[in-house]
Amino acid sequence: MLEKLSTIESKQELQIPRLNSLETFFPLNLLSSHMELLLVLFLLFVSSLPHVSSHSSSNYSALFCFGDSYSETGNFNILAQGMAPFNNLEHLPYGIANFGHPSGRASDDRLTVDFIAEGLGLPLLLPSLLKGKDFSKGANFAVSGATALDLSFFQQNNVAIAPFNISLNVQIGWFQDLKPSFCNTTESCNDYFSKAMFILGEVGGNDNIFMLFSNKTLDFVRSYVPTVVDTINTAAEVLLKQGVMNLMLPGLGPMGCTPVILTLFASRNKSYYNSFGCLKKYNTISSYHSLLLSQAVTQLSAKYSRARIIFADYNGPVIAALLSPELFGFNNGATLKVVNAFQGRTGLSEGRVGLDLGRLLEGPDLEGLKYED
Repeated sequence: MLEKLSTIESKQELQIPRLNSLETFFPLNLLSSHMELLLVLFLLFVSSLPHVSSHSSSNYSALFCFGDSYSETGNFNILAQGMAPFNNLEHLPYGIANFGHPSGRASDDRLTVDFIAEGLGLPLLLPSLLKGKDFSKGANFAVSGATALDLSFFQQNNVAIAPFNISLNVQIGWFQDLKPSFCNTTESCNDYFSKAMFILGEVGGNDNIFMLFSNKTLDFVRSYVPTVVDTINTAAEVLLKQGVMNLMLPGLGPMGCTPVILTLFASRNKSYYNSFGCLKKYNTISSYHSLLLSQAVTQLSAKYSRARIIFADYNGPVIAALLSPELFGFNNGATLKVVNAFQGRTGLSEGRVGLDLGRLLEGPDLEGLKYED
């Protein structure tokens, strides 16, 4: 059964920054100090989950998540011990808004997956790489900087990437290793998985980012989008064949609206930007990804008709927040400020979007950034 979440029609092209992180080699993120946008996604998103309503408790007994920094809760810190020269995730302001200390999340607050866990009446997910923990109520396999494609793909194509093998396939392998701790027979696993929610992503955005950072053309990046989506589809089938009955696959947010893209690929040509100040050509990549992924979900739903497979459309809820920000606790300037503060030389000279941009970029010469003509 296919459910599309909150698809909101609009004549305007979706353009809004993602307020969480995008990673380069280590998560030295360009992020906003606010997570309200992700909360907006959650509110529109959890309300559409099966068995969940404001008037009844959840029937889910476990939650499992795979992906990158949009979902991870500490695996990167575990992997990076002794390897990363300086791990920003272990220092403030990460975690300051809710936890009061770094929490392993690439954010100053909670993530969408945290709100989903709370909405399902489940504990916040522990990183799966922690030793000696009880994962019977779920685990988080996501890692900041993770890609859909394996490390070997990037090495073979001369794409610079951190030397961590943390791809989606690797995360599925971690799940397989952990599986005997919560079920060990076909019958027990079928029963357990029938009451568990699995979230496969968001993943794939870093594949695009790493290619672009290695000076690959947009045509090159676009040519591998089907491969990325096929990899996600294969991972989904691995889970479904093991008896998973509730599977959610989120699409990508608009890449041309992310602060890192707006900063590193800034242009003096105003025609490159849409009415919301986002770089149009980079949005075509994430839109193509989400289109192919939604089509894959349709095919998976037909093949595994007994399972509930959900394509999580992040674009629709963001459009709603953008078109009617006052309904979600924003004023008319707040939603667009993140984009505008990163667009063009004027915005960059301001150097602040909640957090200090220069500090997050390790003090580069902002006025010396390369512009596309």
